[in-house]
Amino acid sequence: MKILGQLGAPLLSSIFLFFVSVVMWVFGVWGVVYTGGGYLIEWQFFSLCGSEWTVPVIVDYISVIFCCFVCLISGSVSLFSVSYMEGEVFIRRFMLLIMGFVGSMNLLIFVPSLITVLLGWDGLGIVSFALVIYYQNKKSLAAGMLTVLVNRIGDALLILAICFLINWGEWRFGYGLFGSFGALICFLVVVGAMTKSAQIPFSAWLPAAMAAPTPVSALVHSSTLVTAGVYLVIRFYGSLLESPEVLWVLSKVGGLTLLMAGLSACYEVDLKKIIALSTLSQLGLMMFTVGIGYPIIAVFHLFTHALFKALLFLCAGSIIHSTGDVQDGRILGSINSLLPFSSGCLVLSSASLCGMPFLSGFYSKDLILEGAFSGFNGSLEIVVVLVGAGLSLVYSLRILLVAVFGQSFGSSLSSFGSESGYMVVSILILAVGAILGGWVLQGVWVAVNGFDVVGSFGKVVIMFVTLIGLMYGVISYLGVYKFKMTFVGWLGRFFSTMWFMSLISGSLVAGVGLKGGVLAHLHLDQGWMEIFGGQGMFKVLSDGISFSFSVQGKGLLVFVRIFMVLSVSLLVSLSFL
Repeated sequence: MKILGQLGAPLLSSIFLFFVSVVMWVFGVWGVVYTGGGYLIEWQFFSLCGSEWTVPVIVDYISVIFCCFVCLISGSVSLFSVSYMEGEVFIRRFMLLIMGFVGSMNLLIFVPSLITVLLGWDGLGIVSFALVIYYQNKKSLAAGMLTVLVNRIGDALLILAICFLINWGEWRFGYGLFGSFGALICFLVVVGAMTKSAQIPFSAWLPAAMAAPTPVSALVHSSTLVTAGVYLVIRFYGSLLESPEVLWVLSKVGGLTLLMAGLSACYEVDLKKIIALSTLSQLGLMMFTVGIGYPIIAVFHLFTHALFKALLFLCAGSIIHSTGDVQDGRILGSINSLLPFSSGCLVLSSASLCGMPFLSGFYSKDLILEGAFSGFNGSLEIVVVLVGAGLSLVYSLRILLVAVFGQSFGSSLSSFGSESGYMVVSILILAVGAILGGWVLQGVWVAVNGFDVVGSFGKVVIMFVTLIGLMYGVISYLGVYKFKMTFVGWLGRFFSTMWFMSLISGSLVAGVGLKGGVLAHLHLDQGWMEIFGGQGMFKVLSDGISFSFSVQGKGLLVFVRIFMVLSVSLLVSLSFL
């Protein structure tokens, strides 16, 4: 009973979330998806000045499947937390934060109103701040402040979009916005979504948020916080069609984020940050897909990505937990012999991330590359996307060659543990999803099956891009150090710092204000304002009082000096008259 008292909160939460996921899949998928329709339920509170204040709830194939996946992943994370957070004193508080996170995400999923969606949007931001600073140290606080400041930029932009939407008297999105301010509203919503999904130039907060516990990272970076921006853009796509210039900008920013995150992950050494940068890369791919006009494929990739990315984080968390909180890739190694189950599932999730045939990531990634080939896109844009997609195999192989199959430089085997039953069950559930999720979704979601047909040349290029990253494995295995140093060594610092994006977005958001305050304090409060202000006035008065005191001193010599000075001054003044 004592153990149940400590572990009751995560166990009950996981059982409840699994139950909700099953119910949503059975009744939602069979009742909504297969019937080929959706439902819009709306409650009207009152009508004022021609504007109706309502709370709409949309139940369609996107919201039902997304809710099912969010609850499934959250249940697995809660079950994983039973073992990972077993020494945590405030486990109930931790689970309350997790459930608040899931509730905010579901509110965002089912409400297609830009006013009401702010409740879930702000709820995600507040709870994510509390989860990132959970360990209460300087690193966590710095990461939490950067996260919440960037998210507040998105909140402000959405509030501005709501202010401009008053011209229509309607805050539900998904409809065409005609007339004035249409392009401006679309631009505000897209940039606000880019802050939540960490697109360029708001990318610095996502790797910094790895200061949170690993179960939080698995939930945040797979199906909740970072996907909220992509989901909002997909829901708003009907209005974005009226502003093709905004979609053009979105596709370019998504392609650059894909390339930047993929190159940075190839130079990172922290295991969790490599996975975080891979999340950023996939988010850029989703934004690019929406920008080129394929929102349905972007949703499909969003769902499959949630399954294998959550599995990747849980496997990494199991390795970190069993090796005594070691996540440096330069120390880890030979995990395949110590933790065979976690290592095998890590290989499986990495293969799914790379787009290996007949795993979950293959179906959506192949469709995205086919859509990029068959769409009206520039050659440079196609090259950027192909290189970014090929880099996924490079950093996935880097994880496996360094952490799983490489040489261990850590401590003795006495410090290693083994996976608990809770970890094994939670990882196994997501492993089944990573294997069968894409096939099941393609069977359920007929709209994405056979969406585009490309020629034989396009198929060969797609297959070549999917497997081109194997060259990295050959180079690493042969140890051609000179080739790596001469070819990419001089670009190492540029790529490893995310194209200096941490300096741009991090310092721009937090550093400029702090440095500006210090400079103002030095040059204003302690500078010229102090000279012409309080201290200067005090010095003038003190000098004047000292002079007056010396003038009024008792003594013949003083009076003679004053008489001589006054006489000379009078004679000089009379001479000028």
